[in-house]
Amino acid sequence: MRNAKRARPHFRLDESLLTGLPPFSKLDSRQIREILDQASARRYDEGSAVFEEGRSAERFFMLLDGYIRVVRISPSGEQVIVMHIPGGQLFGIAKALGHTTYPATAVTAAESLALSWPTRLWDTFVAQYEGFSTETYKTVGTRLGEMNNRIMEMATQQVEQRIANAILRLVNQTGRKVEGGIEIDFPITRQDLSEMTGSTLHTVSRTLSGWEKHGLISSGRKRITVCDPHRLVLLSGATG
Repeated sequence: MRNAKRARPHFRLDESLLTGLPPFSKLDSRQIREILDQASARRYDEGSAVFEEGRSAERFFMLLDGYIRVVRISPSGEQVIVMHIPGGQLFGIAKALGHTTYPATAVTAAESLALSWPTRLWDTFVAQYEGFSTETYKTVGTRLGEMNNRIMEMATQQVEQRIANAILRLVNQTGRKVEGGIEIDFPITRQDLSEMTGSTLHTVSRTLSGWEKHGLISSGRKRITVCDPHRLVLLSGATG
């Protein structure tokens, strides 16, 4: 995994970058400016590790642009992709979970720009800025709900359903309309899908190839486009 690019000195960001983004949506411009003045900005190449599982959680982050792939290592040493985080969200918020170390590794799935703050400021932000805590814990709740859904999928669904659900989640989070369908807006490989769904690379490749033949998706150069979302929803089992 690549290293991050250091922020340019005196890199001053405008308050409008955080306006409307939880947990800053309830703050006025002066409060946002105060928070921004304590932040560091950094650009990351695709494939950069922002932080690693088990390391001391010294900073927390706001992703302004790009995508984060959250990765854990299983007891058997296998890499598992837990979730993807799109731009406009906090990540690395170990403090909100009561952790002093990062519970997972964060890797950029595309070139990204993130702000970060020292974790020692977390309690200050919660105390001083109304809405920071409530909006942050809404984010935590949403992610825990997503994790519970993933656990249920792994326990109850067939591999084809899990792959369909994984692709649909990414389309819902990051999809953009292109000629022929809706494209996942960052590089995604068959190995990534394997690590997201607890299936083998061979099974993912065979499944996607079959879907391509039947016109459900198209893929190439680490890009996946969903050509027939309705049929993919049916395959996912989400018919209700």
